[in-house]
Amino acid sequence: MTDGAATRGVTAAARSGRGGGGPRPARGRPEDAAEPAAGPDGDADRASGGARRARMRRRAAPVATRAGRGGPVSAAAFGPGRVNLVGEHTDYNDGLCLPFAIERGVTVRARPAPDGLIRVHALDIGAHDVFAADAPARADGWRSFARGVVAELAAAGYPVRPARLSVAGTLPRGAGMSSSAALEVALVLALLAHSGYGEPDRLELAQLLSRVENTWVGARTGLLDQTASLFGRPGHALRLDIRALTGGDQGAPPPAAEPAAGPGARAGRAVPRPPGRWLSGPAGRPVPGIEPVRLDLGRWRLVTVDSGVRHAIAASGYNTRREECARACELLGISSLRDADEDAPGRLPEPLGRRVRHVLEENERVRRAVVALRAGDLPELGRLLDASHASLRDLYEVSVPAVEETVARLVADGAAGARLVGGGFGGSVLALFPPGKRPPADALRVVPGGPGRLVRR
Repeated sequence: MTDGAATRGVTAAARSGRGGGGPRPARGRPEDAAEPAAGPDGDADRASGGARRARMRRRAAPVATRAGRGGPVSAAAFGPGRVNLVGEHTDYNDGLCLPFAIERGVTVRARPAPDGLIRVHALDIGAHDVFAADAPARADGWRSFARGVVAELAAAGYPVRPARLSVAGTLPRGAGMSSSAALEVALVLALLAHSGYGEPDRLELAQLLSRVENTWVGARTGLLDQTASLFGRPGHALRLDIRALTGGDQGAPPPAAEPAAGPGARAGRAVPRPPGRWLSGPAGRPVPGIEPVRLDLGRWRLVTVDSGVRHAIAASGYNTRREECARACELLGISSLRDADEDAPGRLPEPLGRRVRHVLEENERVRRAVVALRAGDLPELGRLLDASHASLRDLYEVSVPAVEETVARLVADGAAGARLVGGGFGGSVLALFPPGKRPPADALRVVPGGPGRLVRR
């Protein structure tokens, strides 16, 4: 079934009332969207005070009615996107990364549902999904995210209550700023609170969401995106050591377990909780593998510019690159490219040698970027951005012409360094501009923001 056909099928099911006698979802539009006023405004000079008050009541009535559909909001959560300064395609190789969470992201609001179903309304694209809360079936595209989160929570011992979920975001999809991880983080935090659970360990949540990405969405990503979104710290980048985070060889996540036999969520009202201490585990201990690095830019600016080419990791060459790295490990007799020595690329056939060389040199660029930030050496950070991009283009071969044109334009505008961000094959370009150089009009300034969190309902 095509995506459009699936949407039509969900809408038809909602209209027919399948799944129980609960309240019907909004037909084909977000439940919180504003409606036009009922009736014309008329001529203010001729309208009496009573007529004006009647018009106001007519305008307010639809909003009040919609607010009651499905009950009040029980939980709301925000998941931030992320920008990776340096350290691309290293996370699934047990390597080093230097991301930061940003202030843009995805917000999910949950409302109770009495009919055993999860209804998802993607406000930005005007699409809907409906599935059983106790047995999510697999689906393609954006529908795989909520289904995967619900199934993995149940497999981890957190069956969720039926819910009506509304999803809205401020991140461009497919732009390399991890809108997928932002959505996953917002979904998992909102569903946990909606179902009455306290917040589990955040590193465990990152690993759970990585399983969603791998086994439900079909993108064989590492832990970079989910960790950056869950542990973001204002004013800081995070030096991630993926080997330390995973306690050894990351490997492929296990297949998704079958969900629990029923929603059976624990009794009790959801109590929103703050995310706790940044970078801390359940007992307040620092999380091994996460090190905050102050990102003090002064009058310098970091910006992203969209190349105009959308990318979808599951459908791009991303998984192929991961398979090439796994094959290189087999030939070298090691479990991870983190264990490869500097001579390893010369012992491999191409393109495997180029892939390994990128990973080794990118890990070293992360180390040098941390040193540069602590020394306030922003020109050096710009040079490292340039070197990272050249490696992604020439050794890892994940750039495309539109990205190269965007990089060239930013450098011509005075950027001290620029590189593609995200998995490649499209998306955005990150650039560092010194004082006195003006970024182009289509640039989006990015600054480090806080972690995924519950927000005001």
